[in-house]
Amino acid sequence: MSCDRILSTVYKCTKKQQIMTNNAKLKKTSIEQLLNRGVAEVLPNKKSLANLMNQRSIKLYLGIDPTGALLHLGHAVVLRKLQQFAELGHEVILLIGNGTVKIGDPTGRDESRPVLTDEEIEKNWKNWKEQASTILDFSMIKVLHNGDWLDQLNYSDIVKLLAKTTVQQLLERDMFQERLKQGKPIHGHEIIYPLLQGYDSVVMNVDLELGGTDQTFNMMMGRTLQKAYNNHEKWVLTTPIINGTDGRKMSKSFNNFVALTEDEKQMYGKLMSVNDELIVEYLTLLTDLSIDEIKEIELKLQAGENPMEYKKKMAFAITADLHSETEAKKAQEHFERTVQGNEIPTDVQTIKINSQQIRVLDLLNTCNPSQSNAQLKRLCEQGGVKILPNGEILKDPQEIINISDDFILKIGKRSFYKIQIEQ
Repeated sequence: MSCDRILSTVYKCTKKQQIMTNNAKLKKTSIEQLLNRGVAEVLPNKKSLANLMNQRSIKLYLGIDPTGALLHLGHAVVLRKLQQFAELGHEVILLIGNGTVKIGDPTGRDESRPVLTDEEIEKNWKNWKEQASTILDFSMIKVLHNGDWLDQLNYSDIVKLLAKTTVQQLLERDMFQERLKQGKPIHGHEIIYPLLQGYDSVVMNVDLELGGTDQTFNMMMGRTLQKAYNNHEKWVLTTPIINGTDGRKMSKSFNNFVALTEDEKQMYGKLMSVNDELIVEYLTLLTDLSIDEIKEIELKLQAGENPMEYKKKMAFAITADLHSETEAKKAQEHFERTVQGNEIPTDVQTIKINSQQIRVLDLLNTCNPSQSNAQLKRLCEQGGVKILPNGEILKDPQEIINISDDFILKIGKRSFYKIQIEQ
């Protein structure tokens, strides 16, 4: 073999080895990012799961009970993590709890959940899927239903399942302890919920389960059962519970949420109203901005720089991800004109009423029927309702007002309505 051919062969081998080494480094970096960013905890430990993922693709799942809930950015944290596992080439399952939802997860509840019918469950699942599609690519994710195996369990199966734990262990849950203190009932079907959820891990024989930190007890039960039935290790990865626009836990009941299917202008505007302390958290958990850039922003904020620029960056990134960059740009321009510039937008929604005189609270209900009377009254009393263009503030929800031809009502910081009298 000539010297040139030998050198060429050596070069090719070296190049191939270099590519393999670079791919291994890239994979390690991806796994490291996957198991750290947007992750509260990995149980029993992060290192052993990373080692397994470096050896082979893993099977993992996220379980959801289709209760018909409105999905918001709080749900987005774990949905984004599920999608990231799918994009890294792992076998990802979205488990629809059409079996467990008939019991109702007692997590975070001080009373029992209502029992749903099969029709309600199916309707709720379709609604859930439509909302989740803003984040999940369902062509990369397998969808299963735990009713397919839970509904088949017989008396003997249930007894064997109950024998895997004790009543004392099941009653350790905080919400059960709270109910006991308050003298509220704990129903038998609620106690076995974690066992049935844990049994999902056994049937699917998974390596990992994802969920919020509020699901740790249920997911760890699956780890226990996976060892007992299959002698197979199962990891649990929890994602953080984020705070809403007012700094409290994001929740529909607090009306501090940003829905996944929110109109882009409303979404951007709500994101601009979050506490400055949440900018870094939102950028980390809800965007793909690099960690290095986020750390730089955090340092600037700590140094006392004006947070407006970085809050806009956060609001734009999240809105663009759930809508598009074009819509996010329009939403930002709308915010700058109407909120920062105090202008009346050109695309104001028209609301027609049948009387020239109307009570303020009734008018607010007509314009914004999704909010409760209590919320609207509070907004009104806090000076959040104005007549434009003169800027008159309507603080008394019981006041009777006259409607004129050029009547524009501003509710909160972002909602404008043109009020007309039906002829």
